[in-house]
Amino acid sequence: MKTKIASFLSIVALSLLTLATGSFAEEEEGFYEKDHVRGFISIGADYRGMRKEFQRYVNNTAFQNFGHRVKYAVPDSSGNIDTVQTTSYGAFRYDKFDDWYLGLHVNVGAQYKQFMTWIDFNFMPSQVSERKADWYTADIPATALPEGSYAVTDDYFPLYDVEWFAYGADWMFAWKLFGENAPINLIPAIGFGFNLINFHFASHFDHFEKGNEDHVETVRDRFYSTFATTVNSELELRIELGRLALGGYIGYRFIRYNDLDVEGFTIQYGAVPNGTDNVGDTYYLGLRLTWYFLSQWEKKQADKL
Repeated sequence: MKTKIASFLSIVALSLLTLATGSFAEEEEGFYEKDHVRGFISIGADYRGMRKEFQRYVNNTAFQNFGHRVKYAVPDSSGNIDTVQTTSYGAFRYDKFDDWYLGLHVNVGAQYKQFMTWIDFNFMPSQVSERKADWYTADIPATALPEGSYAVTDDYFPLYDVEWFAYGADWMFAWKLFGENAPINLIPAIGFGFNLINFHFASHFDHFEKGNEDHVETVRDRFYSTFATTVNSELELRIELGRLALGGYIGYRFIRYNDLDVEGFTIQYGAVPNGTDNVGDTYYLGLRLTWYFLSQWEKKQADKL
């Protein structure tokens, strides 16, 4: 995951370095007029609708019950007591997560004539499903143990709030269809980037390797994350009032997450009933406020007044 993020950031850095190097060249030697490049910054918020597969992926993952390892005393027909350790699962109740959330954005970029490019830093408030009780009891696995068995180690465990949130960045490229300074403009954009999704589970479960229950790891009271590459597309209707602009936009963001690693074991939901292929796609509708900085050419024109 770190390698993929580093690769993406390296591409961004290399591209920006190439652009910056070219900007120091004489204007007649370059392919653009550097004095006409102006920067901008935007803030925005949007309604993010989750595809059904995304909502199912979030709920399947966040409310995963890995079970707990509990030792039981098991009486036999002659009255002797043996000790058996097995995985027990208890019942606990949480409210499922909704199929939408609030997306928040900060965009930093530059415009040259009708061409625009920016980095869209996106994040969201943490989605929380609160615990209904402080503790829960692991059930005795009736099909695995005979009647009269009882726990000899703790069979009650703490519960936590279940949470998830995501954040990431996209490098966007756009074109102003109605000209550089039109008061009303239509701006299609497309870009690529990365995203991280984070989950906090309901308890400190005992997570064991499939097919090898002797290899057990404890799920800790922390967030677990996985990485995704993204493709993002949007269309913005923008009203420009001098250096200030207000826009409304719609779009679609394509995301496929890697399998989530929990203490060295991956969760693969594509191979289970009602599973998904780790889909994270969203469609969105939002508002954006943009502030333009003056280009060097605009500053020179202002000085002449």
